[in-house]
Amino acid sequence: MITGIPVSEGIGIGKAVIVKKENSIERYNISNTEKEIERFIEAIDKAKKEISEIKKHAEQNLGSDKAMIFDAHLLILNDPEFVKMVKEKIQQGTNAEWAVNETAKFYESLLLGLDDEYMRERANDIKDVSERLIRILNGESDSEAGLKNLAEGSIIVAEDLTPSETAQMDKTKVAGFVTQQGGRTSHTAIIARTYEIPAVVGVKGVLGKIKDGDIVIVDGYQGIVLINPDKQILEEYEKRMKEEKQKKEELKRFAVTEVKTKDGRKVKVYANIAFPDEAEIAIKNGAEGIGLFRTEFLFMNRSSPPSEDEQFAAYKAVLEKMEGKPVIIRTLDVGGDKSIPYLNIENELNPFLGCRAIRLCLGHRELFKTQLKALLRASVYGNLKIMFPMITTAYELKEAKSILQEAKEELKKQGIEFSDKIEVGIMIETPAAALVSDILADEVDFFSIGTNDLIQYTLAIDRTNEKVSYLYDPLNPAILRLIKMTVDNAHKKGKEVGVCGEIASDENIVPILIGFGVDELSVNPAKILSIKKKITETDCNIEKSKVNKYLQIN
Repeated sequence: MITGIPVSEGIGIGKAVIVKKENSIERYNISNTEKEIERFIEAIDKAKKEISEIKKHAEQNLGSDKAMIFDAHLLILNDPEFVKMVKEKIQQGTNAEWAVNETAKFYESLLLGLDDEYMRERANDIKDVSERLIRILNGESDSEAGLKNLAEGSIIVAEDLTPSETAQMDKTKVAGFVTQQGGRTSHTAIIARTYEIPAVVGVKGVLGKIKDGDIVIVDGYQGIVLINPDKQILEEYEKRMKEEKQKKEELKRFAVTEVKTKDGRKVKVYANIAFPDEAEIAIKNGAEGIGLFRTEFLFMNRSSPPSEDEQFAAYKAVLEKMEGKPVIIRTLDVGGDKSIPYLNIENELNPFLGCRAIRLCLGHRELFKTQLKALLRASVYGNLKIMFPMITTAYELKEAKSILQEAKEELKKQGIEFSDKIEVGIMIETPAAALVSDILADEVDFFSIGTNDLIQYTLAIDRTNEKVSYLYDPLNPAILRLIKMTVDNAHKKGKEVGVCGEIASDENIVPILIGFGVDELSVNPAKILSIKKKITETDCNIEKSKVNKYLQIN
């Protein structure tokens, strides 16, 4: 048994398909450097054509939003600094393959040296592009071709899966993913969750332990990978898989059912999404709306911010897919652990306490206004609600609303239509926001509690730091008291409160939130059905009677 990071729930059993690349690249001297540079430029042109074809395939199978990652690959091939460095190495008398590999290693090491997990994961894009160039230079066939013809029930085992590989792969034949590298924001993790494929990443040394054709069990719940298990373990997991499949079938009835608690109280179940195409999965699983559309992913994997038209197209797509159901779109939330190079965010001693989320947007007014104008334009295509992240003071909220008003006035002057019924809400993510939620409630239409950050800021712990992870407790009475206070203050002003953090997906905590009076839960699309079922099993009166116990009040 080996372990890693569970990034996509479920159990997968099948035969291992090893995706292993030859890392040794021979270095040899060349005399005609001009001809070698010409060979390199020809390889770039061929790589661009291949990537453009893969992008078209990805748009058809994954959606235009996820296909955007290949724009980043094309940008690398067009990057004058990348091309210049390779040419300089060739001019020193070395072959193009070695020059590409050395240049790629330089850029990979830069990205891997950053504190930001998301940017570290982007080193994989450099690797993907360089491996393609080296394959073309070597005159080798497309290494991704074998992944197009997978056998049913394949467990894909790799150092890490590149976007090109997953784009070409027949996901219907994949029973699970296991990778040596990667984290919760890696490309493999995102694809696995989108297609509900069990996945465990960050499994050290897995390529030296699994061979092609080995029987492998992937436990995406616990982050466990079992290799050639004995008959008893295999039967146990097959039984669990059968039970899981049966459970999923039973849960399907909740996709078309309006759920209420045992005592008849309505609790809405929305979905958290990061890409427009995830709205389809949310609808299939019975989401009553989108409680959190994380727009920051539209701004990543590129060298400049998305235009107003690009953003408008993405927001419009989600609103149309939801067919009038509420769609809460959060404005740009970067900084902290999410960095965007082209914004030139200064290095800070403690970025989580620095210029992030709404603070960054208020400092980049035109960037912020562009997003707001795109949102306003899209509002006529559905039931849009705008949400500002990490508001801590009434001043910040009023400033954000004033920029929204400016955006409205500019669109009016241009004669561009937008809805006049857009609700505005905020994320409650800090103790400060919770403590003044009675004041903030006067300025908004709704609250959404982001419990991931609320826990981090209240308990003074970095949730990504393993040394203090034991302190990350969503049931800490300090957290529960802040949630209850926020709900009470909002309800006194007639405003609704949702929860969009991880605890909204925790079936053990959902009854507590319902007991506190939370109106809406926004969860990962894959958890919608099980949370709906949990709501039907909950009695508000019983949970309300336990409130003082949860808050540890005598």
